[in-house]
Amino acid sequence: MPTKTRKYSKSSQRKVKKVMHEYKEGKLKIGRSRKKVRSRRQAVAIGLSEARRSGARVPRRSS
Repeated sequence: MPTKTRKYSKSSQRKVKKVMHEYKEGKLKIGRSRKKVRSRRQAVAIGLSEARRSGARVPRRSS
């Protein structure tokens, strides 16, 4: 029985890569408060949500 793997589009991968670069430089801000993002996990979440908003193929959030 084949296992199901998540499929992320190239554009969503690029978006997350760009956001991670900003995070590593310390320039990534969050929300309206514009506070710095401190966790790596939060940075990935921001990248994925931006990709979703732009219409890229990103698997559904796990419940």
